[in-house]
Amino acid sequence: MLPGAELFIGLMSGTSMDGVDAVLARFHGERIDVLAHRHAPFPPALRAELMALNAPIDNELHRAALAANGVARSYAGLVADLLQQTGQPREHIQALGAHGQTVRHRPGEFDGTGYTVQLLNGALLAELAGIDVVCDLRSRDVAAGGQGAPLVPAFHRAVFAQPGREIAVLNIGGIANVSLLGDRPGGFDTGPGNCLMDLWILEHRGQAFDANGAWAASGQVIPSLLASLLAEPWLAVPPPRSTGRDLFNRAWLSSHLPAHAGSAPQDVQATLLEFTARSIADSLPQRVDELLVCGGGALNGALMARLQALRPGAAVLPSDARGLPAMQVEAAAFAWLAMRFKHGLPGNLPTATGAAGARLLGALYPA
Repeated sequence: MLPGAELFIGLMSGTSMDGVDAVLARFHGERIDVLAHRHAPFPPALRAELMALNAPIDNELHRAALAANGVARSYAGLVADLLQQTGQPREHIQALGAHGQTVRHRPGEFDGTGYTVQLLNGALLAELAGIDVVCDLRSRDVAAGGQGAPLVPAFHRAVFAQPGREIAVLNIGGIANVSLLGDRPGGFDTGPGNCLMDLWILEHRGQAFDANGAWAASGQVIPSLLASLLAEPWLAVPPPRSTGRDLFNRAWLSSHLPAHAGSAPQDVQATLLEFTARSIADSLPQRVDELLVCGGGALNGALMARLQALRPGAAVLPSDARGLPAMQVEAAAFAWLAMRFKHGLPGNLPTATGAAGARLLGALYPA
C-alpha cells in the first residue's frame, strides 16, 4: 500500500516540440489530483536546434549537450512557476518526473537493442530546481527488448480504465499513440499525429499549427495522395511498435509529393489530416466503446470529427470528459512514473512496449 498525500511534478515535452507542459500532482496511493498546470514554449533558438538534432548534423555531440542544458533550464523555469503559483515549498515535492526531448528513437535496430535519446541534463535540472529528478525513463524498457514507447498505457489504465468497457486512450502529439484498456490491455504508436500537418502549415502559412483544423477543413482530400501515404509499410507492422520523426518527417512527405506538385496547399493539408485520422482509426480494434483523446490533437475539431465519423460505434471524447484535461495527461503520466520509481514499482506495460517484463523505469539525480 502506497502512502497518500505525496506531491510530484511531471514535465513533458513531446514530438510536437511546441514547448513544455508541467503539472503539480498529488497522489493518494494510485489516485491522482492535478493541482496546477503550466505550459511554456521553448525559446525559438532552442526549438530550432532540437528540430535540427532530429537528423544527422555536424558537431552533434556538442550541440546535443548544449541543447540538453537548454531543456533543463526550460524545465526548471516551469518548476519555479508551479511552486510560486501554488505556494508549495520545494521540500514538499518528492521528485520531478522529467521526460526530456526525444530527438532519436530507434529501438531494436542496428545491434538488436538500438536506442532512444531524450535530451535533458538531469544533473543540471536537479541543481537548478533543488528537487530529486527522475528522468531517462524509456531506456530501461528498450534494454529489456521493448520499444520504450508508448510508456503511458500503464498510467492510462490506472486513471481511465472502466470494468467491462473497452476504453482506448489516444494521445495525439507530434506522433499519435493509443492505450487499450479493455480485456486485452496494450498500446502502440499509430503513426503521425500533428507533425506532418504542423510542418506543412508552418511552411505555407507561417503558423505553428492548424487551429481547430480550419485550414484543412477549407481543402479537399486528394485521393491518390492519401492512398500513397497509407501505403507506408510501417503502418502494416503489427504491435508492439513505435515511431517518430526519424520516419515521419519532411523528407518522407516530400517523397510522396512529386506526383501532386500542382495541388493546392490546403488540399494537401486536408489530405494530411485525413491520413492522420485514417491511420489512427484503422489501427484500433473492432470494438472500442469510448475513445478518449488527449494531447494537442484533442483541440483540433476537424480531426475529432473525422475520428468520430470513421469510428461511429465509439464515443470520441476529450479526456476532459473523464476528469483530466487533454493538455495535462502526458505531464501527469510522468509525475506518475516518478511516483512509481520512488516506490520501487515498475512503470511499463510489457504488452504495450514488448519488453521482456515489468521494469523499474528511470534514473535518479538526487537534489
